[in-house]
Amino acid sequence: MRTLLSDATIVDDGQSYHGHLVIEDDIIADIFKETQAPCGDYDLHIDASGCHVLPGVIDSHVHFREPGMTHKADIETESRAAAFGGVTTYFDMPNTVPQTVTLEAFDDKLERARQKSHVNYAFFIGATNDNATCLEAIDPHRVPGIKLFMGSSTGNMLVDREEVLRQLFRTATLPIVAHCEDTSIINWNMEAAKTVWGEDPPVGQHPLIRSEEACLASSTLAVTLAREYGARLHVAHLSTARELDLLDPCHGNDLPQVTGEAVIAHLMFCDEDYERLGTRIKCNPAVKTRADREALRQALSDGRITTVATDHAPHLLQEKEGGCRRAASGMPMVQFSLPCMLQLVDEGVVSIEQVVRLMSHQPARLFGVDRRGFLRRGYKADVVVVRHGRPYEITDEMVESRCGWTPLAGRALTWRVEHTFCNGRHVFGQGQFDDSIRGEEVSFRH
Repeated sequence: MRTLLSDATIVDDGQSYHGHLVIEDDIIADIFKETQAPCGDYDLHIDASGCHVLPGVIDSHVHFREPGMTHKADIETESRAAAFGGVTTYFDMPNTVPQTVTLEAFDDKLERARQKSHVNYAFFIGATNDNATCLEAIDPHRVPGIKLFMGSSTGNMLVDREEVLRQLFRTATLPIVAHCEDTSIINWNMEAAKTVWGEDPPVGQHPLIRSEEACLASSTLAVTLAREYGARLHVAHLSTARELDLLDPCHGNDLPQVTGEAVIAHLMFCDEDYERLGTRIKCNPAVKTRADREALRQALSDGRITTVATDHAPHLLQEKEGGCRRAASGMPMVQFSLPCMLQLVDEGVVSIEQVVRLMSHQPARLFGVDRRGFLRRGYKADVVVVRHGRPYEITDEMVESRCGWTPLAGRALTWRVEHTFCNGRHVFGQGQFDDSIRGEEVSFRH
């Protein structure tokens, strides 16, 4: 199978240039700069004039809910949504049912994805207070890293014993991705809020209960332990300006030992949006102040944020009913993450080259993804074609995720995903989806 994408603006490795990209089977075979489109016979020729060609997005933080919570999402539906959004690779988190904290649960997820996932996949292994043996036995070429909940979390995945934390940071050879919120501070804040508001405080109290102080205390502990023991730490879904001060900026292609992730919710929303959107934007850590959002946006371009992901976490709308205690936390984001980031390009927040760096290059570098994340000869042909055009309004009816809604409904965007290629196969194109296509298990070079 030979495919030609011609007359595009190609964005890769800090550059944008006019060119043409050739795919042969599952590999990027050639890239031509500033020349006529190459001659030859092609099974598929897409005239990409007026479009940008980018490496497929690597979303290193999703919750696709399978197994155990498939009434709201599963690998098939959410990987479909990913393909619609130009996401060609995802790393799924371990707080499923059962949790991915044993080798058996890990292997089960891989087999499910092999059968059902429309794009490429990998799965984090989760740390608990008592699964050190499993963490040591995992094949490092098959896993992006270890997910650590250092604060209030699902089930028994909270690691709250100091000796276990120290052992993990001392012995881990894989990147540690940490959810950082201090449980004791959150619990105290919740009890105080309940004395004023009753058993289920309104959602506007969420950023005060899961507060800046709770995030900063836990992130500070994680960074301190990482630097003490030399572990590689990636702080997930940063939500406050003060946490950014814990991070060293990355310069060029060299990544610091401690890195940080921003997710779409904290870049798109702030606490002023609770009045309009209510629990649709309830997530953990909470969406916080406008100043926090602006600081996170600034950190996209100054090197303190290393990756942008989604923390895609779908729930049915009835599960979002209630307030701070009762409403589920999390929102679906994978389908619109790339168009949202490209909207920030229009707003002057970040350049398109930086979007590609944050969503494709840096996740590949940070986690040691083998031959993905760049538009390079010999790399896997994970490619997305996007077009800038007239504004359109996001609606719930557009949503491919099983939950059937998005907190972005009503927002106008000017960027669309036109085509998605996963391993050279045309999984999505101009509204048409090929549900026969399956992605591949990602390999890592830690």
